[in-house]
Order: sequence, then structure tokens, then C-alpha cells
Amino acid sequence: MSLTRENLTSVFSAISAVMHEHRDYLIGLDQQNGDGDLGISMDEGYRAVAEYLKQSQENDLGKLFMQIASVFNESAPSSLGTITAFGLMGIAKSLKGKSEANLSEVALALQSGVERIMEKAKSKPGEKTILDSLHPAVQALAEQRDSDAETAFKAASEAARSGAESTKAMRSVHGRAAYYGDKSIGLLDGGAEVGRLLFEAIYQYCSK
Repeated sequence: MSLTRENLTSVFSAISAVMHEHRDYLIGLDQQNGDGDLGISMDEGYRAVAEYLKQSQENDLGKLFMQIASVFNESAPSSLGTITAFGLMGIAKSLKGKSEANLSEVALALQSGVERIMEKAKSKPGEKTILDSLHPAVQALAEQRDSDAETAFKAASEAARSGAESTKAMRSVHGRAAYYGDKSIGLLDGGAEVGRLLFEAIYQYCSK
């Protein structure tokens, strides 16, 4: 399955539905050591992107992802909203000039997105952030790039779930959560759960 504007619209609609379903769950997670807006910003951000894509006629995936990054950043004014926009811009750069992308190209683009987040946010896996689910997920996807999309995203989804779960043992070092220090140990990171939900939504779409 190749990625095009048409199925990208469907993918983001699936992600938006999952974020809306888990809005209150993410709010609850964020209230433990944040300001509680995570579920709101992710729900509104992905809904805005899904609505934008339904109207867009842009076929260049690179230009499309740059526009998506802008829409998301405006609609999800939060630290994770900004970080997500960084990732989307990394994806955009990798897909510039392409109207469709195969699984290998998608995996490479997602890796570029994660690298952009690490560069801009000055963060890395193991610091109790969204990277703890995104990084293992894109690695798993790259390893499965010769498989079909359903198999590859199933592996990525499972890796994201394991990565998110691993954040319980970590100490927060970034943002508001860092003020809680050792008290953050034992808590599941909300950002990492967003990464898990992202890949679960994509896998659910591919499995249909």
C-alpha cells in the first residue's frame, strides 16, 4: 500500500477518532504531573488536521505535511503540540516532491520526524517523553519495511505500547513534569501514551 493524499486523509481521520475517544484519559494522565490540557490539545489538533485534509487538494506529500504541521501547531497550543509539529516538519522534508510513498519511504520519513523532534526538543529516548513510544515504533517499522503495511504497523504498534509502558520506571527530566522529580517514577507518561495511540490508530486503519 502506497501513501497518497487520499489515504493520508483517512489515516488522520482514524487518528483523530482515537484521540477523541481517549481525550478524558489523556487529561487524567496529564493532571498527575502536568497542567491537564494534553487530551484537549491532542483531540483538537488532530481533528483540525483531519478537517483540513478533507478540504485540501495538495498532492505533494512534502507540502501537505508542512501545511499539516502549521495547522496542528495553531490548533494544539501546547508543548506537545509544538513537538508534534517539529516531527511533522521532519516528515515533510523527507517526502518533499512525492505524490505517493511506499512503506520503506514512509518508514524513512517517520524516522526523519523523530530525529527532528530529538534535535529541536533536545531530548532522547529514556527521558519519559513521547520519544519513548515513537522511537521504538519507527525502528520496528523500519525493520518490517519489506512486509505488508498491516504486519509492519502491527509491529510498530506493539513496540510503541512497550515503549510507553517503560516510562513508568523513568524519572521526568523535561517540562512541568520535571518539577515532580522522583515522584514522577511509577507514573505513565502522557506524551508516550499519545505516541502509542498514534500507532494503534494507524495499525487499526491498516488492518481494515
